Amino acid sequence: MSSYDYTFETLVVTQPREYVYQVEMNRPKKLNAMNNAFWREMRSCFSQLATDKDCRVVVLTGAGRAFTSGLDLQDAGLFTQHQQSDAGRVGFRFHNTIHEMQESFTLIEKCPKPVIAAVHGSCIGGGIDMISACDIRLCSQDARFIIKEIDLGLAADVGTLQRFPKIIGNDSLARELVYTARDFLSDEAKRIGFVSRVYPDKDCLLAGALELATTISRKSPVAIQGSKVNLIYARDHSVQESLNYQVTWNALMAQSEDLQPRKILQIIIPHIKFAY
Repeated sequence: MSSYDYTFETLVVTQPREYVYQVEMNRPKKLNAMNNAFWREMRSCFSQLATDKDCRVVVLTGAGRAFTSGLDLQDAGLFTQHQQSDAGRVGFRFHNTIHEMQESFTLIEKCPKPVIAAVHGSCIGGGIDMISACDIRLCSQDARFIIKEIDLGLAADVGTLQRFPKIIGNDSLARELVYTARDFLSDEAKRIGFVSRVYPDKDCLLAGALELATTISRKSPVAIQGSKVNLIYARDHSVQESLNYQVTWNALMAQSEDLQPRKILQIIIPHIKFAY
């Protein structure tokens, strides 16, 4: 492990393989419900991972029998605090709190290192917000996903409505899942493109996630992180704007020692057929 301080109350951070870090939500008795400490610690954790040179890939997991049950309504205090206060002041407090919660997951996206979500069991409410900000989503056969906020009388406000429709590419289905709060299981999650692989059980899932992370970690970090930055930029901008941004990016990053033209030629030339 690096010199960074990854000591948290709700998260356990380990380094199972070289350059691969595992961030595990660690409130199994509460089904990894997201309390106040969790939101704060996610911001701290991913801010550090973003600049930790020993980290190239992150695997996000949950301890116990569920990935996460979402927002901890008994602890978060969003719906009980300041009930007797002035409405305008309460509004400002809500605004600031929600913004901080959004940033807890946006920092996953801002982190230049690829983040792989390995989901088992239930992934409810805030869990969808969180993994929608990840680069790659894998799950076990028993995974169950629910965009639950509608049933709480609330519009999802931490990223699902902004990211989930773009991930699955089906606006009608996204609205159905949001408006009905029905669950969708692992097979459907893969069919609609929300996850890319389904594993038989949790152990196979973790092994697969770590193997994938290891493969990515062996690639050039300059190339991998540049690809993530540009993929996110392209999602939110036009094709031409994204092409222009890529030119600017590679004008600098292509000067990296990681770029090895000779190695590229060694790979390509044996497959080229010349006409004589």
